[in-house]
Amino acid sequence: MPLLLVLLVVLLIAQIGFWDTLGALLGAAAMIVLFILIAVTAVAVAGYVVLRRFRRRP
Repeated sequence: MPLLLVLLVVLLIAQIGFWDTLGALLGAAAMIVLFILIAVTAVAVAGYVVLRRFRRRP
């Protein structure tokens, strides 16, 4: 599997150039990080809302 990824990166570099490939890979990594951050934030907000609802009822 890693060999396939290396071949894919080499093919991308040959097609569109090194800097464009590096930008695409860094952009993809940043999108994954942002997605995880948004998912964690959504779970935290949902937990906060649920916790507030249960605390209001005596």
